[in-house]
Amino acid sequence: MMRAVDLFSGAGGWSCGAEQAGVSVVAGADHWPRAVETFRAAHPEAQARCQDVALMDPRDLPQFDLLLASPACQGHSRARGTDQPHHDAQRATAWAVVQVAEVCRPRWIALENVPEFTSWALYRHWRAALSTLGYRITERVLCASRHGVPQERRRWFAAASLERLPRLSSADLEPLPASSFVIFDGSDEWARVADKVERTRARVAAAQAEHGPRVLVPYYGSARGGRPLSRPVGTLTTHDRYALVDGDRLRMLSVDEQRAAMGFPPSYPLTGTRAEQVHQLGNAVCPPVAARVVRQLLESTL
Repeated sequence: MMRAVDLFSGAGGWSCGAEQAGVSVVAGADHWPRAVETFRAAHPEAQARCQDVALMDPRDLPQFDLLLASPACQGHSRARGTDQPHHDAQRATAWAVVQVAEVCRPRWIALENVPEFTSWALYRHWRAALSTLGYRITERVLCASRHGVPQERRRWFAAASLERLPRLSSADLEPLPASSFVIFDGSDEWARVADKVERTRARVAAAQAEHGPRVLVPYYGSARGGRPLSRPVGTLTTHDRYALVDGDRLRMLSVDEQRAAMGFPPSYPLTGTRAEQVHQLGNAVCPPVAARVVRQLLESTL
């Protein structure tokens, strides 16, 4: 069986997808103890390493064939805001992929990041470094909603092989609506819209006027307008973003709903506080997209 290592593993979205594609994940590494705890709970057969991946000695990793990696995206994403620092240290984590590839020479590499990653000033040099090591690379921006995930989440993916050029294409499935995962009964977390601040009441009123009494509304951030439940939810972030509105009441999407909106199995374990679980989900790779990328990478190069 093919063996994989998951760098910057977070909650283990890459690993979950790789296992769905028939790959055995033998190790995952991340600097955040909470994410490593979740990875260990979800993938008990794999080594769970809590360390700064950029400072890791690749020779300590178990033998593997496929490198999975999602370097830090905060320095590239528009979501950081124009007044936030550029996170140069986080941008530099992408070079850890080159370091591990140089030392371990895995047969395949699968990568994920925000689409803005390719606008990084050093991106061409970073990609050239992998090419110099002999990797043939295919890249494409894929949307999770075309892969059986009820979320409009666009991410950059790359597949690399030491042999032939990999194939990478969208699944192009019919998008699943947000109504496939929201639950209107069984929660005691509902609040009255009338009790919210004026700005929130105005957002809800505008969204309901356009889409009806049941609607998703961006609760935090600068996004405007609501989203009908007949469409996928917008991109989930590392903080609670969407409120579910039902007539004169509303609540934030639950962790279970956000887990489903990311494409994780219902039983996939998450550790930590609610805020920590939401953070892990918003920072994860959607497993169904990861599974397709891994399958295509292996099938097109074997």
